[in-house]
This record gives sequence, structure tokens and C-alpha cells, in this order.
Amino acid sequence: MIPAMPTDSGTPRRAPAGAAVLREEVTDAIRKAVFEELAAVGFARMSIEGIARRAGVGKTAVYRRWKSKLSLVLDLVSAVAVQGLPAPSTGSLHGDVRALLEVAAHALRHPVASQVIPDLLVESARHPEISDAIKAALLDSQQGVAAVVVREAVARGELPEGTDPDRALDLIVGPLYWRLVVVRGGLPKGYLDGLARAAVAALQS
Repeated sequence: MIPAMPTDSGTPRRAPAGAAVLREEVTDAIRKAVFEELAAVGFARMSIEGIARRAGVGKTAVYRRWKSKLSLVLDLVSAVAVQGLPAPSTGSLHGDVRALLEVAAHALRHPVASQVIPDLLVESARHPEISDAIKAALLDSQQGVAAVVVREAVARGELPEGTDPDRALDLIVGPLYWRLVVVRGGLPKGYLDGLARAAVAALQS
């Protein structure tokens, strides 16, 4: 039975006969399946059929929501960008840098992210739309966080006026991304503490 929907006047009206009702739990299952499928086979080999099978739904359920696997992936990457990273506020530059590294390390060590991000970066060379979405998800949101960290450190007198947030982001997250995503190495005990001290020293030099 199709539920009645309220009009602006408060009088219930019925949904049009045959209108598709997109169930949220199905949408969530498909999104989860996309990440898993990307990690398992990569973007090039990923298919709507494989996504539907992994999600336990029919292909029609996927196509009702997204017209292609590219639009599906772009939607997911854009959703990540909207969520963004919370700007740390510990009261000190070292504390903020250390907190930012902890959050970034947790995200980059996720087994799905460690497979999906490199694959999408490769695909971005062939698909400008993916390149733009990746930039928004991986760069723009983190640039905003770095700008907050730098601004507050300048206000506390820990960094000089004119400190470049982009350089700060490179110094803080760049080595971590290289180690976890490119080299795929582990994080020895105390690594994040040492990286935080090194980043702060470089920013203050």
C-alpha cells in the first residue's frame, strides 16, 4: 500500500501510482557493496552486475539510483568530501598536528581505503570527473582543516603570520600518505609522535 503524503495545506495526498520508492537500507547496501567491489576488483573491472550481486539486490535497484558505475562512484566520493575531517582543537600546534595525523592514519589504514584510493587516482587520469571528485574528497576538505590549524596557531603565536596552509598540509600528511598508500609500510611505535614533532619543527623554522 502506497502511503499518503501531506500537501502544503496539510491535506494528505497519495503518491502517484507506480512511483518508485527508494528504500534507504537498499541504497546503503549498494553503497557498501561499491566500496567492497572497488577494493576487490578495481574500478576498471567493477560492474553493475557485480555490485548488485554483492549487495543482494537486482541490477534494476542500482540503475534506479545511478545511471552508471561512474556516476555511482562519483556520488560516493562526493559524499566523503561533504563529510570532511573535523578540525582538531587541542590548544596547541603540536596537539592539533598529532590529532590530525591520528585521524588521517586511521582512515588511510582502513583496508578498503588502502585499495580504493590508489585505484581511483589511477582512473582519474582517464576520467576528469573522477579527478575533480577525488580533489574535493582528498584535498579540498583537508586544506580547510589545515587552514584552521594554521590560523589558530598563528593566533596563539606558535606560527608566524603568512604561514602557508598548503605547505603545512604537505608537511603534515604528505609523509603519512607516502608511507601508508604508496610504500604500504606499517607505522612503528612512536612514528606519529615523531612525525608530529618533525612537522611542527619544519613549520616553525
